[in-house]
Amino acid sequence: MLKANIHTLYDYNYWANARVLGAAAHVGRAQFLGPAGLSHGSLRGTLAHILSAEWVWRMRCQAGASPAALLAEEEFTTLAALRLRWNEEEQAMRGFLAGLDDAALRHSIHYTNTKGVPFETVLWQILFHVVNHGTQFRSEAAVWLTQVGYSPGDLDFIAFVREQS
Repeated sequence: MLKANIHTLYDYNYWANARVLGAAAHVGRAQFLGPAGLSHGSLRGTLAHILSAEWVWRMRCQAGASPAALLAEEEFTTLAALRLRWNEEEQAMRGFLAGLDDAALRHSIHYTNTKGVPFETVLWQILFHVVNHGTQFRSEAAVWLTQVGYSPGDLDFIAFVREQS
């Protein structure tokens, strides 16, 4: 049952990402790159942060590697470049998740954070964290997008569930 729940949670995560990225497609380059009063400075910075966190955590969980830094937001000069990299990451994460079973989801992952501090956390808890982290920063981006006239609409989990049925 745990594996099915994880898959549903990640389906929701990528559905919500797609809604925010779709709304972001309406902003101009200056709005994408410019200061936005968000915790990561700009819309690009905020979206790159979400993507980076997904990548870092997958690397820790799947490859046993602990990257020393997040992806550089400067890598993503356009929203199209960010979306392309995110599509690749989504496919990699979905591939990783497909290979897991409930027993694997209950194992602990040993990793270090970007400062080199070691931690140990159960895999399913990490996977929940990744989606919850994305929710926090998608929400920031969604508020800003709404303020500039491009709301991504309802991002609630229940909206996703209703849309799927």
